[in-house]
This record gives sequence, C-alpha cells and structure tokens, in this order.
Amino acid sequence: MEGAKDSIAIVIGYFSVSFTFGIVAAQAGISPALATLMSLTNVTSAGQFAGLNLILAQSTYIEMFLTQLIINLRYGLMSLSLSQHLDKKATTGKRLLIAFANTDEIFAVSVSKPHKVSPSYMAGLEIFPVISWAAGTFFGAFANNLLPAAVSSALGIALYGMFVAIVMPVAREKRSVAIAAILAAALSLAFHYLPLLTKVSSGFSIIICTVAASALAAWFFPIPEDDGGDAS
Repeated sequence: MEGAKDSIAIVIGYFSVSFTFGIVAAQAGISPALATLMSLTNVTSAGQFAGLNLILAQSTYIEMFLTQLIINLRYGLMSLSLSQHLDKKATTGKRLLIAFANTDEIFAVSVSKPHKVSPSYMAGLEIFPVISWAAGTFFGAFANNLLPAAVSSALGIALYGMFVAIVMPVAREKRSVAIAAILAAALSLAFHYLPLLTKVSSGFSIIICTVAASALAAWFFPIPEDDGGDAS
C-alpha cells in the first residue's frame, strides 16, 4: 500500500507520456495492440521513441541493439545502486522482477526512502506505473488524430514535471540532493550546448552526468559508515 501510494505521481505522468507515444506509434502505422505490447515489454520512454524511429527506418537488429544498449545503459547503474537499498527479503528472483520496471522515476522514489525497501513495497511502487504506461499507450494509439497537435505536444512535458515533483521534496530536506541535482542539470546543459560535448550520444551523456554529479556529491557530503550502510 505504501508503494502504491508513492507511485501516484508516476502513474499520472506515465499515462500522459505514453499517451503521446501511442499517438506517434499509430501515426507511424503501428496498431494499438502492437504499440501497447511494446510499452508493456519495454517500459522506457527514450528507448521506445528511438526504437520506433529505427523500425520506421528499417534499421538492422544490430543497430537496434546498440541504440537500446546506449540509451538504457543507465538502468544498470540504477539497479546496482537500488540493490544496496533492498532488504534481505529480496531474493534473486524478486530482484529480477524489480529490475524489469526499475525506471528513472521508480528508482528515484525508492532510493529516497530513509530505510531499506522490501520487495512488497517495490511491487506496489512498480505495478501501477507499468499498467498506466501500457494503458496510456493503448488509449493514445486508439485516439490518434482525435486530439489537436498542440495538445499532443504539450503532453510531452509531463515527464519533466514528474521529475521535479520527485526531486523537490527530498532536495528541500537534504542540501546534498539539491546540489547533486543542480550539478547534474549544469552538466546536462553543457552536453547540450558545448560544441565538443554535443557529439556525445544522449545515453552516454546521461550516464556521465549521473556518475559525475553523484561522485561530487558523495565527495563533499559523505555518509558515515555507521549510518546503516544506506549510502547508495
């Protein structure tokens, strides 16, 4: 129940973003059922939009594999960190299930908890966002051209609003989190605007920003070993 309650903001945001994906997929000629299957088995906004473009371009499987690997490589880092925040009830099988839906937002919510989280908490936190992601895709693909283009485009900012809603409460309480978020944003802007850095792919830039901001925050705001080992 606690996990389900904490997932409400994610559920709302996921529906809006996946609704947009459903519209784009339908406009590309993909059926609502197939678009929904894509969302249900992937659960990654950037990966799905990139994958859709590759499908339309009739790219090879190797190109698809490498693109998805680069874009989604950050989830490996998140899973490593989250694994240190799970309690002893998390068996290998349960960890594999948790890893399936370990998205950016779910990771942010789970690691922000002051205590270790249980598999049951993660189940409540992940189930409804996954359902919302798939449902939003279906209804978006079904609606297709019913919504004005301006409304469909505006739905894309929901994901960023969701990130702000997740980070701000924790940043107000912990200075280290606020500084880490500011550092990550500054690095992200650098990768977007500086001539040399713009050549780095979006997937690798996300990984670099995440590692660099986290490392600097850990260096300047270390957590003592006797605090329970939740430094992740």
